[in-house]
Amino acid sequence: MLRFLLLLLPLLASLAQAAPQSVLQRPIELDTGSGILRGTLLRPKIDRPVPVALIIAGSGPTDRDGNNPLGGRNDSLKKLAQLLARNGIASVRYDKRGIAGSQDAGIDERQLSIELYAQDAAAWGQRLKRNPHFSQLILIGHSEGALIASLAAEGAGADALVSIAGSARPIDQLLRDQLQSRLPPPLLHQSEALLASLRAGQQVAEVPQSLEVLFRPSVQPYLISLFRQDPSEAFGRLRMPALILQGSHDIQVSVNDAEQLKAARPDAELAIIEGMNHMLRIVPMEMDQQLASYGNPNLPLARELGERILAFIQEQFDSRNSKISR
Repeated sequence: MLRFLLLLLPLLASLAQAAPQSVLQRPIELDTGSGILRGTLLRPKIDRPVPVALIIAGSGPTDRDGNNPLGGRNDSLKKLAQLLARNGIASVRYDKRGIAGSQDAGIDERQLSIELYAQDAAAWGQRLKRNPHFSQLILIGHSEGALIASLAAEGAGADALVSIAGSARPIDQLLRDQLQSRLPPPLLHQSEALLASLRAGQQVAEVPQSLEVLFRPSVQPYLISLFRQDPSEAFGRLRMPALILQGSHDIQVSVNDAEQLKAARPDAELAIIEGMNHMLRIVPMEMDQQLASYGNPNLPLARELGERILAFIQEQFDSRNSKISR
C-alpha cells in the first residue's frame, strides 16, 4: 500500500495542477480478413506520443462500452476510456465479432473460439504498436476479457497488462459456482451435466429450454474452447508488468480468484477494491442493488479503480523513459 501511495502522489499532484486533457474521438476499424471489427479511439489532444490502452470487453454480447442486452446499459468501459483520455492516455475499445458494430464480422457462431478472439485482440494490438502517436501498449481486460488479454498479450506486443475481475479458475468452474445459487435443484443438476460434457469436449444436442441461453448447441464449440483454457496458467506465463484489480463486492468473480492470479505471478501488483462490484461501481452486496447497477450508466466508476490504473500506467511510462535516458 505504501508503495502504491508513493507512486500515486506525484501523479495526483500533476493532475491537480493541470486541466483535464482535451480529447479527440473517432471511429476506428480493423480488417481481420474475415470481416471488419469496429471500435472507438479516444486520444488526448497532445502532440507527443502517449500510452494507449486496448480495452477488451467481457463475455457474451457485451459491446465496446461494457453494455450487454441481457443485463442492460451501464457504460462501464466507456467511462473507463473517458477517464484514461482525460488523464493523458489514449484507448481503443471495440465490438467483438458478431456484436453491435462488428456484426458483419460475425461468422457462424459455431466457428467462434476463445483463440479467435485472442487473435483479434492481438491484431488490434499490433496495429496500435505501429502507430507513432502511441508510446506504449497496455491491454486492459475485464472479466472474460482478462483471459483474452492474457492469451493475446505476447502476440500483441503488449508492454503491460491490467486484469479487472478476471477469473483464475477454468471458466466452467466459475460458471458452476455462479449457477449454484441461481438455479433450482433440477436445473442445477442438468447444468452440471452439461458443463461436465463440454469440459470433456463433447457437445450436447438436447438442451433444456431454460438453459438454452447459456448452452444452446450453436455456442457449445465456443464454450469447449473456453473451458480448455486455464486463466491462472495463461496469466502466469506473462512476462510483462501486470496489475490485478478485483472488487470485494463482485458477485460474479471472487477475491480468491484475484489472489490465485497473484500466486501465479507473484511479481504482479494486486489491489482489492473495497465495495467495488463487477460493473466497477461501489455497490452494497444486497442483490437488488447489485442487479440494478448492471443497467445504470449514471453510477460513477469506483474512484480507486481509476487511481490504480493511472498509477500503474504512469509507473510503466516513467520506467520506460528512465531506460531511454540512460
